[in-house]
Amino acid sequence: MSLPYSTEKEHAYQAIVRAAALCQAVQADMIKPTAAEKADRSPVTVADYASQAIICKELADTFPNDSVVAEEASEGLRARDQNQMLSQVTHYVQTQLPEATSDDVCDWIDRGGADSGQRFWTLDPIDGTKGFLRGEQYAVALALIVDGQVQVGALACPNLPLDLDHPDGSRGVIFLAVRGQGAEMLLLPKGDQSVNDPNSATPISVASLSDPSAARFVESVESGHANHAAHESLAHSLGITQPSVRLDSQAKYGAVARGDAAIYLRLPSPKSPNYRERIWDHAAGVLIIEEAGGRVTDALGAELDFSQGRKLEKNRGIVASNGHLHSAILNAITLEE
Repeated sequence: MSLPYSTEKEHAYQAIVRAAALCQAVQADMIKPTAAEKADRSPVTVADYASQAIICKELADTFPNDSVVAEEASEGLRARDQNQMLSQVTHYVQTQLPEATSDDVCDWIDRGGADSGQRFWTLDPIDGTKGFLRGEQYAVALALIVDGQVQVGALACPNLPLDLDHPDGSRGVIFLAVRGQGAEMLLLPKGDQSVNDPNSATPISVASLSDPSAARFVESVESGHANHAAHESLAHSLGITQPSVRLDSQAKYGAVARGDAAIYLRLPSPKSPNYRERIWDHAAGVLIIEEAGGRVTDALGAELDFSQGRKLEKNRGIVASNGHLHSAILNAITLEE
């Protein structure tokens, strides 16, 4: 008898591996990846659109009754002045789906515009677009949410070193988790390598340390929606002397889940008091840390509520840890408020 969600895990894995390969091809072909501007002025690349199209097509074929809540929409691509970008997106999708037309591509992208429901997938086709543009960290992030709870999480991190302490070593990993079944990591296939069986992955676990002063923490590179000054102050309160490691994307969740760091901080920025996190920026990573033995809450200690639509409307900020340090972190945040 197969384990619960084994089919969903396998197809999530297959989808993000294919999308990651596409993203790597875009990077290899485009020295400075073409970027446009969305309404919120964040960069969006050919790879974002193509990745979303590939994954939404996979989900539509395999789980036709499941809706998808994703970051991108094809409206901008369909504009007359975006014909060149649409042509590029279609070209990259055709490297994996040769019969795809531009209309197909737009339709697949727009499958990500559904509302959340009892069971749905949430997708960030490139989490950390700015990291992607810089040639640094980004992730393809996919998660299945059922009754408001993340049940399957899959992250492809093409540029993440196997060991953060050896950044010049091998790069490219996949993180997988199913609720109640633990978290795992395996190598991202390279080039013409065959896709590995996700069941061959290696179990991972968070760091075992219980002394916060010995901890290393990760945080976002960008400060738009996080408070770097508050992170530094909190680290000082906990006696942490190691400098933070700044990474784009949900690669930070992977780093905590496998023990490279013990804390991930994303405290609310006073510049954006009404900002609420998007679910696709956290769902997969949250489950991966929890299944690796860690804990994730908001800055006030509340569990993250993925039942509120496209945003974490009831939560403020993110605190992820190895679990042993979580109470100390939350107490220190309370002291500073």
